[in-house]
Amino acid sequence: MRGVSRTSFIGRVPALAAALLALGSWAGPPAQAAITATPRPFVADFEQLSTALTPPTEAQCNARGRRCFAPAALENAYNLSALYAAGNQGQGITVAVVDSFGSNTIRADLNNFDTQFGLPHMCGEDNYACKPGDPTFDILCVQACTDTKAPPPTAQDPGKEARTVWLVEVSLDVEWVHAVAPRANVLLVTTPTAETLGVQGFPQMMNAEQFVIDNGLAQVISQSFGASEQTFNGGTAALENLRGAFESAPSHNVSMLASTGDFGNTNQSKTPVGGSNPQPLIAFPNVGWPASDPLVTAVGGTYLCMDAATGTHVDSSAPSGQCPLHPGAREVGWIAAGGGFSSVFSKPAYQDTLPAGSNTAANTDNMRAIPDVAMEASSRTGVLVFLDGSWFVVGGTSVASPCFAGVVAIADQVNGAPLGFLNNALYKIGANPTRYANDFFDITTGNNDQFKSPQDPNYAATTGWDPVTGLGTPNAANLVPDLIAAVHGN
Repeated sequence: MRGVSRTSFIGRVPALAAALLALGSWAGPPAQAAITATPRPFVADFEQLSTALTPPTEAQCNARGRRCFAPAALENAYNLSALYAAGNQGQGITVAVVDSFGSNTIRADLNNFDTQFGLPHMCGEDNYACKPGDPTFDILCVQACTDTKAPPPTAQDPGKEARTVWLVEVSLDVEWVHAVAPRANVLLVTTPTAETLGVQGFPQMMNAEQFVIDNGLAQVISQSFGASEQTFNGGTAALENLRGAFESAPSHNVSMLASTGDFGNTNQSKTPVGGSNPQPLIAFPNVGWPASDPLVTAVGGTYLCMDAATGTHVDSSAPSGQCPLHPGAREVGWIAAGGGFSSVFSKPAYQDTLPAGSNTAANTDNMRAIPDVAMEASSRTGVLVFLDGSWFVVGGTSVASPCFAGVVAIADQVNGAPLGFLNNALYKIGANPTRYANDFFDITTGNNDQFKSPQDPNYAATTGWDPVTGLGTPNAANLVPDLIAAVHGN
């Protein structure tokens, strides 16, 4: 790696500025050979809705067969309002989001997103004069900053490994961490390639995360990318060579999160093959890394079957994907949410005790099971994202990971210190029936099986833990204090 570049607002983040001045051109650990998996952004589907500065109306979304969530509705759906009212919005905590390429327009995009939704402006946005106490937005380019191009007006291709998709990912990650934790700082960490040019791709991303951890630049890291465990040449050995950041994160009290993927209980093959099906799915159940890593909190996805205007009550009407098929359900397990059982990592001790009714029948080899938790992910009940003059409705577990990262940032702030590794505490809550019922919305409908008809019940959302939604989605005002207590052994 050639070094680390900084952008014009870096001096306003003291820890970041000090680290860069001290290290100069940090070379990072040596990249490892035999890694050919391609990290793909887990943006499953996005559609341009308008080119106005103001957000599209719900009628405009409905006309495209979508239901669109703005920050206030999602806030209500996951019971964040009481935390905000008590002054808990993640202030003083930094969330890092890691993406290839970055975006030339993200500072302006964020400014309009905040203006339209009445969110606090961030020091680091375009066209905004910083004020004391403002949350900060900054960009850290590891190796090199990359020039990016805006997507074409009709860009909707979810499959190609292209900068268009990463541009959407960047705006999604930055805007929705901020939407959930409005006063947390956000650090966009970029690497200059997503392709596997020799030994690049994943090693660049993991080295970037190691730099963030080593220099105390963030307390929470969200990863909205991944690849099937099956696509790493060298299998377990290749993954072990990439895990340094995850292994060091607990001792630095950094929480690592990752999206589980957007292909249900499988993933795409390693390399394109051309023809009418250029990126076929692997023809047997498998899970993606880094979400499958036992040192990472894996975030799956749902259809959010709540009223999109308010987020305060269930709305099972169309358009909303699977919601009409499950009347009265507040959420349904998203059919494309990544989940299942690792072929690399054994079952960690924290998964030895699961809530009653948990669906683990397919885990015949006692392996690491994902996801751990979930949040909204389907583009049929998607979130609004502003990118380079256009509004998009976006779906994918790429939505779920930054949103849960925002919840974690608030918990860190309430605790007065970063909570660090979360999984022991999450499953401690899951093992307590009273806390579990209070802290999680248990999602009991939906299925992510991509192979069988009818779908394999071993990949269905059920009572307790399941391989679509994990323990469930956060009832945030209740989860935050209990998560803090569980981390401290209570």
